[in-house]
Amino acid sequence: MDKLVNHAPNGKTVTRSDLTDAVMRQVGLSRSESSSLVELVLDEISEAVTRGENVKLSSFGSFLVRSKGERIGRNPKTGIEVPITPVG
Repeated sequence: MDKLVNHAPNGKTVTRSDLTDAVMRQVGLSRSESSSLVELVLDEISEAVTRGENVKLSSFGSFLVRSKGERIGRNPKTGIEVPITPVG
């Protein structure tokens, strides 16, 4: 199968709509069915990560939640440094 989405050299961001169009072209589903399929896949990834599970898609990438420590931020108006506590 050909690549679903062509990556433009201008750094264009691939959107849900782009993915839907690619599924529609490559698989032959209607726009509504393609959109539902894209949403289903994204929802499954999101729900797994929310449950604390790692998601690994071979030859693509991984999705996981990382624990981060407190860090120092700066108020852009005042320049005052403030601690930023991680959420979660």
